[in-house]
Amino acid sequence: MQLRFGLTLVLSSLSLAGCSTFGISNGSLDYKNTTTLEPLKYPEGSMVRPATPLYPAPVVDPLAVEHAPKFENKRANRFELPRPDMAKITANSSNLASNTTVGRPQLITDGNANPLLKIDGNSATIWQYTLATLSSLNHTLIGQSKNAYEATVKIDNKTYVLRLTSVGASNNLAVFNADNSFADKEKAAELLTQIYQNWPA
Repeated sequence: MQLRFGLTLVLSSLSLAGCSTFGISNGSLDYKNTTTLEPLKYPEGSMVRPATPLYPAPVVDPLAVEHAPKFENKRANRFELPRPDMAKITANSSNLASNTTVGRPQLITDGNANPLLKIDGNSATIWQYTLATLSSLNHTLIGQSKNAYEATVKIDNKTYVLRLTSVGASNNLAVFNADNSFADKEKAAELLTQIYQNWPA
């Protein structure tokens, strides 16, 4: 009776531990021992339809195979992915969070009483939010600068230029006319207020 119980207990332990604990080969690395087969040849004089392979095999450079990462266990008899480096993942996620954090916009004015929208955070993320807000307001986007955070919009048949400038961690969004002069204060305040009210974050 005790022998049966002991045998049952050992078998249960083995099944729970699984084969990977003992490094038993499961055939997951058999692909490394594949051989190249010649294309199928038909007897001479036979009429056959042209055959195209369903899954054509790619030609792999031997250097690529030589320098490929080895995903195998310590005994080199099973496929095994390396464990992720948690320290790197934590560092990357904290850097990403700090780089993409965006504060709430604040309506302010400069020394000449021109309205501005002050936003703290990453300039690229703020600019994406600005474009998304303009799109939600159904303003016509005429053009966008490739080298700067600047977009040309048409509102009530008048063209304005929205420009985001950064000073340290702070960014200012301002509205200009097409000739680079500050836009009418009332029109600029109206547009910046719309952006402030519809800010997605």
